[in-house]
Amino acid sequence: MSGPEKSAAVPSSRLARLARLGSLASGVAGGMLAEGVRQWSRGNRPSVGDLLLTPGNAQRVADQLSRLRGAAMKVGQLLSMDAGDLMPPELAAILSRLRADAQPMPMSQLVPVLETAWGAGWDSQFERFSFTPLAAASIGQVHAAQLKGGERLAIKVQYPGVRQSIASDVDNVATLLRLSGLLPRTLDFAPLLEEAKRQLHDEADYLKEAAYLESYRGRLAAEGDFALPAVHAGLTTPDILAMTFMDGVPIESLAGAPQAERDRVLGLLFELLFREIFEFRCVQTDPNFANYRYDEGSGRLVLLDFGATRHFSERCIAAYRRLLQAGQVGDLDTLSATAIDIGYFQVDIDPAHKRQVLDIFLTACEPLRHEGPYDFGASTLAVRIRDVGLRLGRDRSFWHTPPADALFLHRKIGGLYLLAARLKARVDIRAIFLRCLAAVPAGAAGE
Repeated sequence: MSGPEKSAAVPSSRLARLARLGSLASGVAGGMLAEGVRQWSRGNRPSVGDLLLTPGNAQRVADQLSRLRGAAMKVGQLLSMDAGDLMPPELAAILSRLRADAQPMPMSQLVPVLETAWGAGWDSQFERFSFTPLAAASIGQVHAAQLKGGERLAIKVQYPGVRQSIASDVDNVATLLRLSGLLPRTLDFAPLLEEAKRQLHDEADYLKEAAYLESYRGRLAAEGDFALPAVHAGLTTPDILAMTFMDGVPIESLAGAPQAERDRVLGLLFELLFREIFEFRCVQTDPNFANYRYDEGSGRLVLLDFGATRHFSERCIAAYRRLLQAGQVGDLDTLSATAIDIGYFQVDIDPAHKRQVLDIFLTACEPLRHEGPYDFGASTLAVRIRDVGLRLGRDRSFWHTPPADALFLHRKIGGLYLLAARLKARVDIRAIFLRCLAAVPAGAAGE
């Protein structure tokens, strides 16, 4: 998350949130009507999709959902990052606007939240509390503070009403997408939407996030390459997460660092990912660049935000182990059989569609097959994956919702690929993958 610019109150009641979505639908319809009149006056015969996907309507959707924050904004973010390559590019463009930061809540809303959590006179234990947030996102915003004893803290405060609105927000956003005509009625998004609700409830439980943070600190404490904040248990509640403040610069600032340091940092992140999959069976699935910072003094990688951490079953990890191994050696038969087992496509899939899906897998596994350091800066990997995905996305007869576990893993892997490309890193992914695979024999991973 980066620094916010201006504040806006979060609609906390269900009625207020529904009214906001209603005004969004009315505004989009009005925009379509106006655009239709303009197009017809020029002799054009636009489709409904052409009328819907105007810059004005894109702005309306992004602005209103970002004002709602919570699940409404998060669903847009999840869809844009998880399924963007398999959606029409116009819809992906609208949803991608929601990756930007939310507007923070004003002080008039913030103070009652703090009083409810900590009681009257809560500020007496602080030497300093900055009411201007360092950052604001879909579920909460972060403030810097300092205790009377001198300890610096980062305080994550949840927006009011977020947890209570998750189910209705997810359903309402799904309805809007259906009504747009951009998603075919035959596409069964119900399992993904239910999983989104479950994941969002987890992310909105700051006690659960605190437990994940402490778990990762325990696993990585002995390793000098990582730094993680410690939870301040006395100030942490389901709606507030208090942690030690971590110094560091945005990881993107490493773009000007020596090549060797960029390579080292991305190597650490890819190794951590493979350890999460094979050893921890628990993955922090949010690839937002803001979740990583770099401590210039120590050279350590700072890991932040464990709200989107997700456990994977032993069966799921075993299947992905087979899938990645097959992709690493280019074994199409095993790749196909495992993809069916996981649920990427059905046994009776059209052969052409099947080949395109397998092509995406093979392309995504290219770094695993490459001998020596893979040059992400010079690679066209992301573009090639996108192009194959768009070809599938334009064919509505194919549209199929992959299992939620797959989408969350894709989200994390894709995010690391984008970061590696941004920093022009050269990483021997194959060597790291094989080393992590050998370190945890099949079936030996633990919770």
